[in-house]
Amino acid sequence: MSVLQLMGAAGDGGAETYFVDLVSALARAGVTQACALRPHAARQAAMEAAGVPVTLAPFGGPLDLVTGPRLAALARRMQPKIIVQWMNRAGRFAPKGHWARIGRLGGYYDLKYYRGCDLLVGNTQDIVDWLVAQGWPAEKTAYIPNFAAEGDAPPLDRASLDTPAEAPVILSMGRLHEAKAHDVTLQALTRLPDAVLWLAGTGPLEAELKARAAALGVAGRVRFLGWRTDAAALYHAADVCAFPSRYEPLGNVVIQAWAHGLPVAAAASKGPAALIRPGEDGLLSPVDDADALAADLAALLADKALRARLAAAGRARVAADFSEAAVVAQWRALFARFGETA
Repeated sequence: MSVLQLMGAAGDGGAETYFVDLVSALARAGVTQACALRPHAARQAAMEAAGVPVTLAPFGGPLDLVTGPRLAALARRMQPKIIVQWMNRAGRFAPKGHWARIGRLGGYYDLKYYRGCDLLVGNTQDIVDWLVAQGWPAEKTAYIPNFAAEGDAPPLDRASLDTPAEAPVILSMGRLHEAKAHDVTLQALTRLPDAVLWLAGTGPLEAELKARAAALGVAGRVRFLGWRTDAAALYHAADVCAFPSRYEPLGNVVIQAWAHGLPVAAAASKGPAALIRPGEDGLLSPVDDADALAADLAALLADKALRARLAAAGRARVAADFSEAAVVAQWRALFARFGETA
């Protein structure tokens, strides 16, 4: 095996989803890989479908005496040229050896988990700049963005989500967490009396958000969808995408919405503000400003030509900067620096 990918997360989120997307894309491009995962049925199935061998490990806390030895034995057996560690938990257990270690970061993580790495990859330029500001050598960093690809699923039947065919549909994707600011979208919905919100994601604030929707009088127009594996069908069925995150290093949902031709109204947190060119390929409002978000969503819902123009520009951005082929080529070039040319 040439590349060993380590993913120790248990949950479902943007990084975990992109792990599956990237490893699968690298497999399609002919890169020989294996992966070590914390048990997760959907990720295991996806890796097996991609032809990537899977080893399971607990990736637990300080008392985990299993993962370290298991990964060390796996690496000795495989003799990979490169180990890629995804996020902190994988870094805690990454085995030492003659192979190169690459840390992939989608946020501003504690670098103590990456001290053994030969190179760190940030998925935004701002993360790379932050790494250098923390004292990490600039020559041992690389910027490689996430890619997005349009799924071929047909639009979801709105009736399956108890949504009238003629209703304006706002799609919001992301963990039900304070950082994602779904409460702002619910507040904005009070100013959009005809719209229905599809909220896809799981997380610790589910009960709180449902109670908030009820208190605001919009519960009848909100569909809490939970974790979904049919994102393409949702993107294709919705009219606009709302992305109000308070904290967002990148904003993969923005890129995915662009890939699927869905116009985006986002809050100007760090990632979306770096991605979106306001009025050109999306709309940006101040963080935590429900009135401004509502105004942007209303403008999009009222103007079919505006939606089409922003959607076309978003597709063009993906083709130019965030295509699978371009991003996979960057990863393969990076692997070649460490002697891996598969």
